Amino acid sequence: MKNPRKFQVVTLFPEMFTGVFENSMMWKAQKDGIVELRTLNLRDYGLGPRRSVDDTPYGGGDGMLLMIEPLWNAVQAAKQRDVSAKVLLMTPRGVRWQQQLAQQYSEAEGGYILICGRYEGYDERITTLVDEQISIGDYVLTGGELPAMSIIDSIVRLMPGVLGGEQSAAIESFADGQTLEFPQYTRPEVFQDMAVPPVLLSGNHAEIAHWRAKNSHTAS
Repeated sequence: MKNPRKFQVVTLFPEMFTGVFENSMMWKAQKDGIVELRTLNLRDYGLGPRRSVDDTPYGGGDGMLLMIEPLWNAVQAAKQRDVSAKVLLMTPRGVRWQQQLAQQYSEAEGGYILICGRYEGYDERITTLVDEQISIGDYVLTGGELPAMSIIDSIVRLMPGVLGGEQSAAIESFADGQTLEFPQYTRPEVFQDMAVPPVLLSGNHAEIAHWRAKNSHTAS
C-alpha cells in the first residue's frame, strides 16, 4: 500500500480545520490511508516568551505583518516530514484556482504545505520557499484558512478511492474545464406539481445522454 499523501497547513488558527478534516470525504480519505491531513500552529514557532509572530511593516502603514522567522521555521519543520512537498501560499495575487488545477494536483506525486496568511499579509521573503502562489478569487478574506480548506477539499476528493463511484468526478461540473453539470433528480417523481422530466424515466440511455448534453451549460 502506498504511503498517504501529506497535506500540511501552516496557520495561526488550526482549530478552524477540525470540522473540515474530521468529517465527510476528508475523514474517509484519512481513514482509508489515502491522505494525511495535519496543521502546524504558527504560534509554536513564534519568537520570545510571548511567541510573537507579527510586527509592524517597514515603511509604515496600518496593520501587522507575519514575520519571516516563524513562517520560515514552520515551513522547514513541515519539509522535514515531507522533503518533496510543494509549498503553496494562499494570496489574492496568486494564480486563479480552477478544477483543472485541482485535477493536476491530485495526480501529481508528493504532498503539499499550505501557508495561510493573516493580518495585513506576510513578510515577502517567505516567497523564496514557495512553489506556487494561489488565489481562489478576486476578493479578500481575513486569512488564508478558507482558501486552504477549499483547495485541499478540491484535490482530495479527486484522488482515487475517495469519491467511490468511478464516474463521479468525470461527469461533474468543470470536469472538462468549462461545462457545468446537467440538472439531476431523485424520488419522488412528482413534488408539488413539479415532475421529473419524462426522458429520465424512459430507460433509453441514448435519449438520456442527449438530454443531459443538451441541458449542460458552458461556464461564463
